[in-house]
This record gives sequence, C-alpha cells and structure tokens, in this order.
Amino acid sequence: MHAQSNHPGLISSRILSRLGVPHAFTTRVGGVSSVPFDSFNFGNPGELPPGVARDPKCNIERNFQIVLDALGCHARRIVQVHQVHGPEVLVEQSRERQRANQSLADARGTVVWGDVKADAIVTDDPSCVVAVRVADCCPVLLASVDGRVVAAVHAGWRGVIAGVATAAVAQMRLLGAGEIVAAIGPCISAAHFEVGPEVLSEFRRIFGDAAPVARESPQTGKGHVDLRAALALQMRQSGVERADVLPGCTHADESLYFSHRRDRGLTGRMIGLIGPRA
Repeated sequence: MHAQSNHPGLISSRILSRLGVPHAFTTRVGGVSSVPFDSFNFGNPGELPPGVARDPKCNIERNFQIVLDALGCHARRIVQVHQVHGPEVLVEQSRERQRANQSLADARGTVVWGDVKADAIVTDDPSCVVAVRVADCCPVLLASVDGRVVAAVHAGWRGVIAGVATAAVAQMRLLGAGEIVAAIGPCISAAHFEVGPEVLSEFRRIFGDAAPVARESPQTGKGHVDLRAALALQMRQSGVERADVLPGCTHADESLYFSHRRDRGLTGRMIGLIGPRA
C-alpha cells in the first residue's frame, strides 16, 4: 500500500498528507458490514439489486464514523451525492462565503445520502468532508496547496469522457484555489478493464494520439483502457502539475477491494473522502 493512516483499511496520499488535509481512500478491510459486503462497506443500500439481503444502514453509518474518527474529523458533516457518471459538480460552500458572495452560492444542502445528481463535490467548508463511492471507478481527491479548497471526484470511463475531474478543478478555481494537487486512487487496472470499440472511439475522440488504449483485438474491436493514466493526463491539461497516482487494482485484489465488474454487481463500495484543513 501507499502511505497510510493508523487504520489498516485506509490509504492516504503523501502529496495530500503534506498539505495537512484530512483524507483517505478506503479498502474493504476494517469495518463492520456483513458478508458479502464485508467489511468496510459504504454503498448506498438503495443501489443494491432488489431482493438482495442488504446491510443495515447503521453498519454503513458506523463505517463512516470509523473513518471520521481515524482522521480526527468526528464532528464533521459528510456530504455525498447521487452519482450518475456525468460531469456535474456540487459546490458546498462555507456559510461565511455564501453570505459574502451570493453570486457563487451553489450549495444545495447537506445530507449523508444526497439526492443531488453529480459526480464531484467541491467545498471550502472546514466543517464537512466530501465523499464519493467507488467499486472499480476511480476516486480522485483534489486540494489547493493552502488546504482551503478540496474536492472528491467519482470517475468511471463515462466520467472521464464527460470531463468531470476537469470540471471539479474549474469549480475549485472559482472558489479561489490557486495551485491544486491531486491524488488518483485505486481503481480497476487497464489489464482488467476491457471495453468495446465504441468506448475506445470515445477515448480517441477526447485524447487523440495520447489516448491510454492498449491490447486492441482486430477480431473483436475490443481493447483495454487505463483510467488512471487518462485522469493524470486530464489533470495536466487542467494545470494540475502534481498528481499522486496510487497503485492497486480493485478487480485483481479481492482481499482488499470491492469490484463491481468482478463480483457482477453484488458488492460493496469503497469511498474517497477529503475535507479542508481546519
């Protein structure tokens, strides 16, 4: 694993740790959820197939409290969204900034199970942490170098094509972020992420000759896409020069990660979460 907190199921980024912003990428290790979502599950029970025995919501809430306690953020609010694989960004502003600058006010309330449809959350509010759920898609955590403005991004291949991470960077700059750094978390690796020709075509449309595409089959037209490489390229294109790209394949390592593709949908969710420096 990369640099970690003192909890065995949490992975941290060196570049974000140096800024002093509380953050983590979770694994499936060290929580209280039951089989088959054992044990550090953060999946919304509403996302599971009908008729499946679901974790009690209290277990998921308890898992959140375990993370907040490990990060020293036990009193902070958790902001999440209804993820839809698109480019939308929720901006959760501090109350002081909302009062001072109504032209930027775009916050729509804060709940643990959010109904706002978006795939990234930006905040400058030190009373909260923002979190996105993943189980093969890539979590991206962003922070201004002063630690005041942060973002959490959920990016599968559709989110990469839609430019959700780039949109999050733009919203951070509207909140006054100067230099921004990124941590790109564990996700499905290119070796295990085979996609059809229509997806390969979309990556070439967006990235041109730099498209992170490999192992194409002339017989089937299928190939493999590297989500982390694509996001790292988008970060550079957005002016984010420093990015910590963490290792780990969610599909390959069943002992450490949930994987939607490997487990055919019957699986839990990890999270990437981050909060401004207090």
